[in-house]
Amino acid sequence: MKQYNFFLTYALLVIIQMVICNYFHLSSYVLLSILPVMVLCIPIRFSTTAALFIAFATGFLVDLLSEGLLGINTLSIVPVAFLRKLIIQLVFGEEVFARNEDFSIKKSGLGKVTIALLIAQGLFLLIYILADGAGTRPFSFNLLRFVLSLAAGYAVSILLVDTLAPDTSRK
Repeated sequence: MKQYNFFLTYALLVIIQMVICNYFHLSSYVLLSILPVMVLCIPIRFSTTAALFIAFATGFLVDLLSEGLLGINTLSIVPVAFLRKLIIQLVFGEEVFARNEDFSIKKSGLGKVTIALLIAQGLFLLIYILADGAGTRPFSFNLLRFVLSLAAGYAVSILLVDTLAPDTSRK
């Protein structure tokens, strides 16, 4: 049942990401994406290969149905999926894998979850902004876009962590 709930929630968030891409253009300086938190919160029991396939399909679907540039979300989210377990290991430690437990704010603390989200969001944005600008935009524009997008993405992502990776010890 828990796995079904994750995939249902994940599918709903993919639709929300498409709506964000199509209708919520805050400015040319802010790119709002929830894809990094979605991929980071794929349950631990899924292998890196499975996470890569899920991330590729998610990025491709978002690109196909919402973005103007086909492949940009796919290009940006697949490295996050590839490094997902490394990010979790570095931030939360080996215990997460030993117990085969997903992280949550309640279990791991807001500080650790913030660090993991900022790494995942930062990696996604770095690749996205570099690919989107393709060397045609000035460094100051890209830097400002990165910082503002990181702040906006983090603010939304922190709200979604407990939805995607709920604390299962609550009963």
